[in-house]
Amino acid sequence: MFAAMLFIILPLLLLISTDQSVCREAKSSMPASKITVMGIVYCDICSSNTFSKHSYFLPGVEVNVDCKIEVSMAATTEQLSLSVNRTTDKFGVYKLDIPSFEGVKCAEGHVVESLCRASLIESAAASSCDVPSLKMTADKMTIKSKQTNQCIYCLNALSFRPSKKDVTMCATDEKGRPTSMLIP
Repeated sequence: MFAAMLFIILPLLLLISTDQSVCREAKSSMPASKITVMGIVYCDICSSNTFSKHSYFLPGVEVNVDCKIEVSMAATTEQLSLSVNRTTDKFGVYKLDIPSFEGVKCAEGHVVESLCRASLIESAAASSCDVPSLKMTADKMTIKSKQTNQCIYCLNALSFRPSKKDVTMCATDEKGRPTSMLIP
């Protein structure tokens, strides 16, 4: 679980560090809420349902993202439902920016109920890692920034595996645990 969160947070940090113009704009005029849904897709070389030292992120993977966001304010409730396809970038990250609701501050104030899930559509064309492994996710970690009025929903990782496991590369110890884990 920790490994999955680690691989969600790392691309998030990359996103935040490369999107400085959004942060500067947000500090100066406090724009409408920005809601971003993101996640990663990787190749689970050892078919262990975890990221090992042999795993790698998959660019060019088609992912379907479904979201239902409901915001309850004093007298009204607004709801937005959407379903879109996204393609992972060179770091295996897919991202969806959701339009803001009028007057909503996602990081404070209003009750925001959301359900977002992602599912694999198809692997990258040139990849030998083409068998869906972790095909769908609905669990998420939410990061909120009052300064930039931004909420980021980080979905758990999705993965593919190769059709044939490399037994030499994916050795296990006497208890059946992978010897190639990044985190003990």
